[in-house]
Amino acid sequence: MLKAKSLYHLIVYSILFIIMLISFFTFIIINNAHEELQEKIKTLKTDYTNSQKTLIKEHVNYVINFIDYYYNQNKNIKPIEDIKKEILNAIELLKITKNPNEYIFIYNFDGKVVKSTTLKDNHQENFIEVVDSNGKKVIKELIETSKKEFGGYVDYVWLNPEIDKETNKISYAKSYDRWNWTIGRGVYLDEIDKLVQIKEEEYNEKISNYTLQITSLTIMLVLYSIFIYKNATILIVNDVKEIGKYFKESQKNDDPINQNRIIFGEFKVIANYATDAMNNIKLKTHMLEDLNKNLEYKVNEKTKELTNLIESQKKFIKNSVHEINTPLSIIQTNIDLLKMKIPNNKYITNIESGSKIIQNIYDDLSYLVKRDRVIYEKEYLDFTKILKNRLDFFDEIAKSNSLSFNSMIEDDLYIKFNITELQRIIDNNLSNAIKYSYSDSKIIIELYYLNDDEIEFSIATNSKKIDNTNKIFDDFYRENNARGGFGLGLKIVKDICDKNLVIINLQSNEKETKFTYRFKINENTIT
Repeated sequence: MLKAKSLYHLIVYSILFIIMLISFFTFIIINNAHEELQEKIKTLKTDYTNSQKTLIKEHVNYVINFIDYYYNQNKNIKPIEDIKKEILNAIELLKITKNPNEYIFIYNFDGKVVKSTTLKDNHQENFIEVVDSNGKKVIKELIETSKKEFGGYVDYVWLNPEIDKETNKISYAKSYDRWNWTIGRGVYLDEIDKLVQIKEEEYNEKISNYTLQITSLTIMLVLYSIFIYKNATILIVNDVKEIGKYFKESQKNDDPINQNRIIFGEFKVIANYATDAMNNIKLKTHMLEDLNKNLEYKVNEKTKELTNLIESQKKFIKNSVHEINTPLSIIQTNIDLLKMKIPNNKYITNIESGSKIIQNIYDDLSYLVKRDRVIYEKEYLDFTKILKNRLDFFDEIAKSNSLSFNSMIEDDLYIKFNITELQRIIDNNLSNAIKYSYSDSKIIIELYYLNDDEIEFSIATNSKKIDNTNKIFDDFYRENNARGGFGLGLKIVKDICDKNLVIINLQSNEKETKFTYRFKINENTIT
């Protein structure tokens, strides 16, 4: 890791960091824009192809319905051949689309041309063996596909007269079984390439704009950093040097610092403090010389050890919370995947139960790390919904311990509270209830209106009597060391309740232990 040895180094590092950060975001923006383009092209091709397929299918069905209608109207009046000829002439005049390349073609089942706009001079010629550039027998496949109940689509390569070039084409064909006709219509797909080209041009223009904007921003930030470097930092360094010079000279004389040589008002205040501090130090130095040097040394060492121990403890908890999160998420994700593949497996249930216990411990440690640095804002919460969700979460843990929940919860109970702190109260009480209840017993959970201003939440268990009820909420205290745990859960609960004026009542005897919490519905006071 880079270490700035001076303000000059700090500014240089800042400029390099800004350039690296902007380069990184530039890459992300361009990459996202490219992915967006590819997704749009894919969607464009799919939508265009589907719309064209729908159009040609409707056109073919329209023509077949026309043929069938015309035949039924004239079958008893005119000869069949005359009817066919009139129908073919009518189709020639029937222009559903203005594009001359999108036409109706008709072949008989033997592959001979009955009607085709592009093959007028080849009527009755057999095309059953005609293949495209990929070797596909196009006419044969169209005939076979048309014989299906609802017809079908055929993809192939065909000459586009408009551009005098072979392009991809898709045709829909359906049979008219009365006369053994295959009736179809095709559409060239080269239009997609034009749309894709337009999108690519839009993408290139967007990237150019992004690049120009980011370059301008980079230049502005670098120039601003250089301005700070050339002006503010030099003045700050001069003031710091002046104060440092005073500290050196104060060892030889008692002259106060010359504030006229200091520019910033804040540093003048510091200079006054420095003068007072140096005078007090010199005054008390003589008094401290007579104290026991050995005692002073030991006190300093023990203080340092204690400080290091406290900081190490905080750092350990913080790092533990950070390190637990990733593997815990992996475990929970894989449990969900296993449950999808192997439902109702007791081993998976036990693993899930264990992971949820670890999750609860993680939530406690996370709260301990953040509580002094985070303001937990209050909001109106559906206590009923939150409690039911937490019961669902702990249900597998209870089952794996041969326990069950018996809940009596009123609906639509709302209180003004912080959701994180409310969950810590619920989770730690449910976790302790599961941990200390006798096997094959029920855990009784109640939530109800006490009066217009208060709600009462309680958890009762069939468990060993708590002897030291006055210590149960202390740090690291555990009534039963054999059951494990850190002794932090109820301490967290007590701190949250005290802060939010929640009244706690604990009753414990040989038959039952019951924790009761009385919440103010609209309590907004923090003590």
